[in-house]
Amino acid sequence: MGEQVDARGLSCPQPVILTHNKMKVLRKGVFEVLVDTDTSRENISRLAKNEGWEIIDTKKTEDSGYILTLRKE
Repeated sequence: MGEQVDARGLSCPQPVILTHNKMKVLRKGVFEVLVDTDTSRENISRLAKNEGWEIIDTKKTEDSGYILTLRKE
């Protein structure tokens, strides 16, 4: 995966802000967001929906975090 936002260890709203900034830069395409809390995962999912991005995959990592794959065509 090329484009990635690593928001692990950050408190809200930082993961949402970083993800929103990446969405604005890319405008479309695919990228991953790494988060380490359920709250961040839920907030990123809500942001994606509101901005017209689709969560095409969510993987739980070994360290209890998540990798969210977002796409917009």
